[in-house]
Amino acid sequence: MTAIGGIEVLKPVHADLPPPSAGEVRLRQTAIGVNFVDIYQRMGLYPVPAMPVVLGVEGAGVVEAVGADVRMLRTGDRVAYAGLPLGSYAEARNLPANRLVRIPDGIDDHIAAAAMLRGVTAHMLLHRVCPVRPGMVVLVHAAAGGLGLILTQWAKRLGATVIGTVGSHEKAELAVSQGLDHALLYRETDFVAEVRRLTGGAGVDVAYDGVGGETLTRTLDVMKPFGTIASVGQASGTLPAIALGELGPRRSLSIARPSSFAYANDPKSYALAATALFEELGRGLKIKIGVELPLAEAAKAQAQLETGATVGSILLRP
Repeated sequence: MTAIGGIEVLKPVHADLPPPSAGEVRLRQTAIGVNFVDIYQRMGLYPVPAMPVVLGVEGAGVVEAVGADVRMLRTGDRVAYAGLPLGSYAEARNLPANRLVRIPDGIDDHIAAAAMLRGVTAHMLLHRVCPVRPGMVVLVHAAAGGLGLILTQWAKRLGATVIGTVGSHEKAELAVSQGLDHALLYRETDFVAEVRRLTGGAGVDVAYDGVGGETLTRTLDVMKPFGTIASVGQASGTLPAIALGELGPRRSLSIARPSSFAYANDPKSYALAATALFEELGRGLKIKIGVELPLAEAAKAQAQLETGATVGSILLRP
């Protein structure tokens, strides 16, 4: 990435990769995840350390070399990661060994790369921000997206009823096939009225919003008293300013703005989330890979994600 801007600021380059330093490993990547955070950084909504910079916060591959003081990993290990430091849009990279988790036998590299960041985020939302219990009603915006599909399945496994907003009939069918109880086509229906109808006027216990803008402000009107809204993105490009008085006493709500990076940066939380994710994958959690493109077409991948033209996760192929 050479500057803040549109997809034209993403350029493929060749660079020399030095040997891994102490505590690092060299990873030859087999699959790379594309996420909205990459777009937010390209647009300048989230800062990057310096430019030019290699974007990307998720991937999987095979350990090629280990630096001094690395004891837990060996050459040939299959591993995956999510979170900082930036730099996954690359054929190979050096990473701190403690950022990597071994991929269990039976789980494909592509599935691991498509699931890591979204899986860590889902664990944070479902188990830390507002623990989901049997009988709760959950609202997932963009339920056919990569995070939405994981949240839907995982929340169902925890005993929740899940309502989701989607942008098309095709996306509705996909989300329902993954366990969504009620799919609301937000372009054709008023999701506030529909949620109220489906819940008998009671509203939902927790809502997950990665859209921002008007979607987030309108979500205030579908919550049960003492419910929680987790704002985890801003695909609309904006986050509204919500006055504290809007949350109570009439509504008595909580709004969380949790950071997946902060969660992944805590070693205990990261290990717990990765272990839980791989356990869920082993139990049948499905990961939908909607698009897979060559690494050199990273700009095209971002464009498709940004316009909502995809379902599930997007991968780059080194």
